Amino acid sequence: MANSFGSLYVGASGLQSASHGLNTTANNLSNVNTDGYVRQQVVYEDRDYRKIGTAAVSTQYAGLGVQVGTIVHTRDIFLDKAYRTENGRYSFYDASSEAVQEVITQLQESDGVQFKTAIENFEDAFEEFAKDPSDTVSQNLVLQKANIFLARAKAVEDGFEDYQTIINSRITEKLNRINEIGKEIVEYNKKIQSIEAAQVEKAMDLRDKRDLLLDELSGLVKMSYSEDNGGVVHVEIEGVEFIDEIRYYEVGILTNKRTGYVTPYWPQLSELDHENEEDNVYYPIFDTTNVSAEKNSDIGELKSLIMARGTGWSTYLDFYDENGDYIDSDTYENGIANSIMMNSEAELDTLIHQLVTTINDLYSPLTNVASAYTDAKVASYQDVDSEGNPITVEVDASLLRILDEANCSVGSDGELPPRELFVRNGCERYTEKDVTLYDDTGAEIGTYKLYLYNEEDPNDTSKCYTLKSLTVNEELIKQESYLPHLKNLDHTQVDHKLGTNLSLMWTDQEFNLNPSDTTPCGFSGFYVKWVGEIGNIGNVYETTAKSLEGTKEEIEFSRQGVIGVSSDEELTTMIKFQSAYNAASRYINVISEMIEHIVTSLGHF
Repeated sequence: MANSFGSLYVGASGLQSASHGLNTTANNLSNVNTDGYVRQQVVYEDRDYRKIGTAAVSTQYAGLGVQVGTIVHTRDIFLDKAYRTENGRYSFYDASSEAVQEVITQLQESDGVQFKTAIENFEDAFEEFAKDPSDTVSQNLVLQKANIFLARAKAVEDGFEDYQTIINSRITEKLNRINEIGKEIVEYNKKIQSIEAAQVEKAMDLRDKRDLLLDELSGLVKMSYSEDNGGVVHVEIEGVEFIDEIRYYEVGILTNKRTGYVTPYWPQLSELDHENEEDNVYYPIFDTTNVSAEKNSDIGELKSLIMARGTGWSTYLDFYDENGDYIDSDTYENGIANSIMMNSEAELDTLIHQLVTTINDLYSPLTNVASAYTDAKVASYQDVDSEGNPITVEVDASLLRILDEANCSVGSDGELPPRELFVRNGCERYTEKDVTLYDDTGAEIGTYKLYLYNEEDPNDTSKCYTLKSLTVNEELIKQESYLPHLKNLDHTQVDHKLGTNLSLMWTDQEFNLNPSDTTPCGFSGFYVKWVGEIGNIGNVYETTAKSLEGTKEEIEFSRQGVIGVSSDEELTTMIKFQSAYNAASRYINVISEMIEHIVTSLGHF
């Protein structure tokens, strides 16, 4: 009887174990499409053995069946870390590639008109002008195409800036999401620690959700993580602690009042004075000036977005240092070149600046006082300071630029100074002054009425020939014949040389895209070279992103082989457990019938 009932226990354990297996398999099947779910597997072990007697050779035991030893939560920590690293690197290059494609989109098609066409049409207008500078039709064509060219360039610039705003919004969303992830992981840490403290069960579903958050975070930033003995995950972002045992350190968001651009920083590492914000010292999260694969710093979508957006709006002035000198290639490559949008804006503005100044200098040529008056060494004139007080200005005659009256052309009205085609919003091209000249002994040569050129002021972009401050001369639009086309010394002669120079300037090999450009091109070749350069950069990013995507998918495939749920496999396992359950049921029925037969038989005695 005792052995019979022991057999009943064995059958019951098989029934219970198969039931647990069915439940676990059903749970896997119900979560086959649940993001982040890790399949669970039942591992069986022997139940306790009962000592039933002592024999001459060995002690005899009777087993009580099988039981569930554990339910395995299958993960491979090495595959997890490899996937998260490649996910971060892929996200970095994918976001960079997207930004480059947006630049190309803005250049090739915006408002239905290609920028390339606007450049070509502007060049064609000058070729017509060169045939007969006095022809009002050709003059009017130059003005029309100048307007279209400038409007098209501004549309491209506006498109760049609009996309920077879009990137900035995405950055803000990503930063807020990082803080949300930090908060959620901390909450999961606490729940997991609470459930697993008694070492009775594993908080598998909570761990799955936490791991899914780590996957998401790995695509946003370069992170590292570790799990302590209590089940708490610690996370670092860019080498700085983000999540510890009890809390997460919220990412701060600093907003530039002028541009609206946001910059992430660590409040806990910053020196903040809430009463005087000007004294605040912020500790930035990302170093965007030193990013490379060799240094393993090209990781995270957020860093890529911040680099692509840049710190503000760029002009040709960003290719010059504070002393007005053209920056070298190293300074360029470690600075503005890191920002796809700012670099594109600066290259566009460089084209505009050089093209506009070249055209203006042909229509209204410049010289210096020393060249116009060979004996002059010093020039002196009256001016006012910033407060409006009268002052006397003395300057080296070779440094003071003036209108070259001997070689300039004039419009049909014959007036000086000749009108420039493009004007700055902040100042006129010339200021008329009575200038006194002195020779090398200090003796006065004489006083002359000169047109002093108003130099560009890097501290005031309204006084620079930059896209944001340029318009086509309104006086010329009202009367196209005022466009310079007659020789100044003889108003009856058409200045054909001027027309020829305006036509030839488009192919002069004097234009560089940026400080790293070693092969100058003409204005007419700018577009092809510019798009080619951007296309090459985009191709590198796109190729790298696709390669990394393939690597990421291979790792994910291997990872899913460990953690993923296969419906076919689980259905096969379910059939196995169903068969085991049925076998255990039949076994119990047989044992039950046997016990009933024994008990009934004993009743006859």
